Order: sequence, then C-alpha cells, then structure tokens
Amino acid sequence: MHTLLDALEFPFVQRALLAGLLISASASLLGVVLVLKRFSLIGHGLSDVGFASLTIALVLGLPPLLFAGPMVVVAAVVMMFVSQRHGASGDVAIGVASTGALALGILVAAAGPGINIDVHNYMFGSILSVTRQDVVLAAILMAVAAAVFVFQHNRLYLVTCDETFAKAIGVKVIGYHFLVSLLTACTVVAGMRMVGTLLISGLIIFPAVTARRLVGSYRGMVVAALIISLAACCIGMAISLLFDWPAGASIVMTNIVFFFVARVIPRP
Repeated sequence: MHTLLDALEFPFVQRALLAGLLISASASLLGVVLVLKRFSLIGHGLSDVGFASLTIALVLGLPPLLFAGPMVVVAAVVMMFVSQRHGASGDVAIGVASTGALALGILVAAAGPGINIDVHNYMFGSILSVTRQDVVLAAILMAVAAAVFVFQHNRLYLVTCDETFAKAIGVKVIGYHFLVSLLTACTVVAGMRMVGTLLISGLIIFPAVTARRLVGSYRGMVVAALIISLAACCIGMAISLLFDWPAGASIVMTNIVFFFVARVIPRP
C-alpha cells in the first residue's frame, strides 16, 4: 500500500491513472451498445485498422495519431455501412478486413527499419507516457459519451433494445448507429497510447459482457459495466505498479478475471 501511495505522488502516474479511468469509462459505455447490438466485431476491427495506420505513419515519418485518427474514423463509417447493408455477411467482411489490416501493419513494420520500438509501444501501450494533451482528449471523449448516454438515454435504449419500435416512432436509428461507431473510433484512437491497438478492444467488450452476465436490465448493464471498467482500471494499474508489468495488459487481464468470476455467479 505504501508503494502505491508513493507512486501516486508522481505527476506521470497521476496522469496515467486519470487517463486510464476516463478511457475505460467511455469504452465501457460504448461497449454496452456494441455488445447488445452485436457490433463488437467493429471495435476489434477498428483496433486492427489503427495498428496498420500507425505503422504506415511511422514508416512515412508522419505524426502517428494525427494520421491514424482520421483513418480509424473513416474505417468506422465504412464498417458500420457494410454491417448495416449486409448483416451477417457484413460481419464476415469486417473480420476479413480487420485481419488484413493487421497483416498489413505487421508487414509494414517489418519493412520499415528503426521503428520497431515505436510500433511496440503503440501495439501494447505505454500508459505511463501519456501527456496532458492525452488526458484532455480522454476527458473530452468521456464528456461526449456521457452526454450521449444521459441526454439521449431513452432513444439510445430503444435503438439498442427495440430497433423496430424505434423506427416506428421516427427515431433515426442509423444515425445513432453511426454516432456510436464514431465515438468508438475516437475511443480506439485515444486508447492507443494507453493500452495499445491490440488490447483496446478488450476495454470495450469485456466490461459489457461481464455486466450482461450480472444484471438483467439495460440501465443496470450500463451502470455495472462502468463500475467494472473503473475497478479493473484501478486494480490493473496497481498490479502494474507493484510488479512492474505492462499497465494495459494488466488492466485487460483484470477485466478477463472479472468476466470469468461473473460466469460462476448465477444469472439474475
């Protein structure tokens, strides 16, 4: 405990914890919609596109996040469009595209000399290197996600749980689908430095599927996913600081432990 309290006195640890909590919170909220709508494959695909974009940016000498950000947003729009138009077959196309993006990123990284360290940091994250700008970005993203869930709660609930009725009363269902997809893309970009492109989808998926196992209502699932995600972030950061393990992987593994614990608890 003394070790953790001493570590919290350092500004870079404070920034890392704050950024981690903000990204985890926004990822968990969006994950509820993605899991219930069975769009979770989009979150995984966006992380692979983010990795490919980052490696290309590093090889070309471009600002990594400034290049990868728009690419991931465009990919989010395309993936949601394909999923809307083609249903189950669209999921197959997204899976093929995401795997192709990952393979492309690996090949580009191997071809680009001298970028292996940078690629490694973006693949697996380096949360202790987050800057004030990263924290501000995470705070803005969390504020937008929270505003959507608070002020559009009823419509988002209908879009997520009863799409047919939502369409019948005039709710722009497709618009909300694309809004969630774009926010997910922003979360992936913001979380690249924190947990890495290969792990960020874990922050989106695991809190939601764990919460779904524990509670039986949409509102309860949103609250439970948020609590689970924040708890996993705090515990994962503590494990990382105590044992000098990668913070991103520690947070994701904590989420996985929560998921398996929830599996043995009787459903409500």
